[in-house]
Amino acid sequence: MDVLWSPWRYAYIAGDKPGGVGGCIFCSLLDDPRSDEEKFIITRSDHCFVVLNIYPYASGHLMVVPNSHFGSLSKLEKVVSADLMELAKAAEAAISETYRPDGINVGLNLGKAAGAGVDGHVHLHMVPRWIGDVNFMTAIGQTRTIPETLAMTYAKLKEKFG
Repeated sequence: MDVLWSPWRYAYIAGDKPGGVGGCIFCSLLDDPRSDEEKFIITRSDHCFVVLNIYPYASGHLMVVPNSHFGSLSKLEKVVSADLMELAKAAEAAISETYRPDGINVGLNLGKAAGAGVDGHVHLHMVPRWIGDVNFMTAIGQTRTIPETLAMTYAKLKEKFG
């Protein structure tokens, strides 16, 4: 049997979940008094913020999240959806410059049936991809390897947003 150590997950397993029972992790991040660095919020705009995914598929996996709590794009005000797209464009540039990926998956999972982990709050995933990144470890071993800590990823991307 292979053992994959991931001690950083213990705090999540043993502790209270962000947002509490039935709460929203993104709304709780906005209300959390900790610093943006501690919450891995890379940047904020008037209507949205960019945050690292703390369980990333790859180094540089981040999310662009509206401040407002809506589960559907059609519910967002035009100014919010425009801000979401402007931050996504900035995030694409930051990821491209920092990680030099061969591509970037950009995706919205709207609703639990679509795969949304947080199905009541719209958020846009941005995942850097490289040719050959789905290899034996991922496809057969069902294991992802992330070569840097979240703090390292945060520092690299934060620098690109200023």
